[in-house]
Amino acid sequence: MDLKTDIKEAVKVAMKSGDAVTLSTLRLLLAALQNEEIRLRRELVPEEIQRSIATLGKQRTEAIDLYRKGRRDDLAQKEEAELGVLKRFLPQPLSEDEVKSLIRATIAEASAKGIQDLGKVMKLVMPKVAGRSDGKRVNELAKALLSD
Repeated sequence: MDLKTDIKEAVKVAMKSGDAVTLSTLRLLLAALQNEEIRLRRELVPEEIQRSIATLGKQRTEAIDLYRKGRRDDLAQKEEAELGVLKRFLPQPLSEDEVKSLIRATIAEASAKGIQDLGKVMKLVMPKVAGRSDGKRVNELAKALLSD
């Protein structure tokens, strides 16, 4: 079964169980996927679906931080619940050690000599970590490893 079908099945389960948070989050996700398909004028491949889910997850994470700073714990808790629903459809995130290992392998693969080769390394490493690690964090780790 593909990812989009899994999401649709989860919507049915949420409807039957009366889980309003899961239902609204998954409906929002399906709408975002539909909009992306309309924009691209084709069906999304699983990697694009995961990228869309990751984007929605990142938006939730940023909103949680902002709500916490604004002392709006009620809204932060709602966003955390939505983030939990979205995470069910993403692959397991990579640990920092796994990301560093991938970056080191990519540095060797690209024959990168220093920080000036950061772009080349990032171009090669990002497809390997897509949806499983934050690009900003990967960039920071790559800079640190290239500076050594």
